[in-house]
Amino acid sequence: MAVNSPAIAVLLLTFVVMILLRFPIAYAVALASMFCLLFQGLPLTTICQQMVKGISSFSLMAVPFFITMGCLMGTGGISEKLIALANACVGWMTGGMAMVNIVASYFFGGISGSASADTASLGSILIPMMVDQGYDGDFSTAVTITSSCEGLLVPPSHNMVIYAMSAGGVSVGSLFLAGYIPGALLAFSLMVGSYIISKKRNYPKGEKFSLKNLLKQFSVSFWALAAIIIVVVGVVGGWFTATESAAIAVIYSLIVSVFIYRGLTWKGVWKVLEQCVDTLSIVLILISTSSIFGYCLTTLHVPDIAARAITGITDNPIILALLLNAILLFLGCIMDMAPIILIATPILLPIATSIGINPIQFGIMMVLNCGIGLLTPPVGAVLFIGSAVAKLPMEKVVKATLPFYICMILVLMLITFIPAVSLFLPNLLM
Repeated sequence: MAVNSPAIAVLLLTFVVMILLRFPIAYAVALASMFCLLFQGLPLTTICQQMVKGISSFSLMAVPFFITMGCLMGTGGISEKLIALANACVGWMTGGMAMVNIVASYFFGGISGSASADTASLGSILIPMMVDQGYDGDFSTAVTITSSCEGLLVPPSHNMVIYAMSAGGVSVGSLFLAGYIPGALLAFSLMVGSYIISKKRNYPKGEKFSLKNLLKQFSVSFWALAAIIIVVVGVVGGWFTATESAAIAVIYSLIVSVFIYRGLTWKGVWKVLEQCVDTLSIVLILISTSSIFGYCLTTLHVPDIAARAITGITDNPIILALLLNAILLFLGCIMDMAPIILIATPILLPIATSIGINPIQFGIMMVLNCGIGLLTPPVGAVLFIGSAVAKLPMEKVVKATLPFYICMILVLMLITFIPAVSLFLPNLLM
């Protein structure tokens, strides 16, 4: 296998330089690929061909639908109802509002599938509410941004659809099922961390537990939670594909938001669709430009070179698994989530499978690693959103988030070294 080292250097060095210069990630990926193609004397029409090829996928159509569903549900009066349900479940505990925040994120994440949307929607409500009840602002923000990562694991997550496409035929239904237990473990670990801090700082409890109130709030929130049931049961049961389920979920979300909860008018629906177009344009541009970068990596045999380099360090599967996590965490600090999944999956997945990590298990590992990356500077999108919503300096929020980083890393280690954490439900039901 001939290795074109100069072309690889042009591709990777120009990409790294543009990242350090704070170029938008889509531009950095596209320009690095263009310079690489020019260096090799290849026609630039390859860029257009690969961009179109990158987004010409039936499976990928699920991504716009899931994002639209999340936008409709997120602005249709769902947030307040899920907060009320979470409060009825766990508000009675020490640090009750922190627990409410975490559980509400678990519920809302299953609707939005986006950590950014979770932070913006729930954070704008819960952070001021927590501060008014005596919680520190930086603690409230730290709880909000870390719990938002639950939405990346709890289905339907459009990032799992992107991973399934990049991994080449991994079952979307299995990925959806695989996210439930890790998402619940992440919520539990964050609740334990919040409880310890709340005890230490004497944060208040909420009202006493009431079964009657819980049943009442569940009946109100049922229509929102049913959207998740429609998607997951439909895909797992084989009644329709992920794309078809996403399209059905959009129609259902529209009906619930406009006619049942009445949080949206038809005029408001058009505004929501405008927001969806903005989000979708960003996601699809990232996917299309990452497709060019992936093409360059493949033609230059970078995945094979990287695999040999990594496995040449050691043959110990434990160290290799830790190294894979370290690479993904580092990439999460400098890149957005979709490009990491699209670019890193073809490189790292063969290494993971060679040491006995199931592709579905690796998908959950990758999603959580990328989620932690969303909370870390310098490119932590969710970290910036949380700081903006709370009107606090990023440095103060990062300091308050340190204990929760530990909670998230512990869950990541469980997913990495105990396959049943992510594979139990897929093996049981698929």
